[in-house]
Amino acid sequence: MPAHFKAALTAVSLSVPVAAGRPMLGTWQGLYLFEHHSRPHRREIVLHLA
Repeated sequence: MPAHFKAALTAVSLSVPVAAGRPMLGTWQGLYLFEHHSRPHRREIVLHLA
């Protein structure tokens, strides 16, 4: 499957509210990362605090 098609179907960014240093998620909510690749490679996570 072409990469641009995968990007159109999956989110590439996420905003999560944070209070007192903890993410404000609901009882059954969580954050998960999944990969479309079969080989391991490096990832970069960018955190922006305003």
